[in-house]
Amino acid sequence: MPMKPAHALNLPEVSRDQFDEGLRKYFNVAEEKIGFLPNVLRAYSWNPERLRWFSRFYNEIMLGESKLSKLEREMIAVVVSSANRCWYCQVAHGAAVRQMGKDPVLGEQMVMNWRAAPLNDRQRAMLAFAEKLTLESSKVAEADRQALRDAGFSEAEIWDICDVAGLFAMTNRVASGVGMLPNPEYHAAAR
Repeated sequence: MPMKPAHALNLPEVSRDQFDEGLRKYFNVAEEKIGFLPNVLRAYSWNPERLRWFSRFYNEIMLGESKLSKLEREMIAVVVSSANRCWYCQVAHGAAVRQMGKDPVLGEQMVMNWRAAPLNDRQRAMLAFAEKLTLESSKVAEADRQALRDAGFSEAEIWDICDVAGLFAMTNRVASGVGMLPNPEYHAAAR
């Protein structure tokens, strides 16, 4: 049975055996870790250099060293993706929130209306900032950064919030622009 396309553009999906050893290993690790190959990686496979760049950038921001937890970074991803109405990222990162938060309702609340979720004041401040940065970046002012400081965020954590929000501002537009399709496995994950 042929695989469903990863996106709506007519670009060739490069076979894993055509990649160098590093990319083949990366695909194998991704598949082993989550149980399937995310369509975002399949979508980028047409251009191995961009795939490498995207993967390094994504992994550094979402999985690298940070005082923000991985769950907090996923929450930001969902809030930004929901504000941008990016179907791929709402589905994929909503599943990540369900899994990391060990709460199927939390993932749905984050996608639909994060304000309805049972969050602490620190998380609410973080997500309000990320949403404003997404919807009205030119209106972000020192008072907004100070609200994060007042909620207990360090200068480095504020930078990381901006990095995650900025990453998803870009990836949401790419995913929506190319018609990237979420893997069906995401819909059933962590329920």
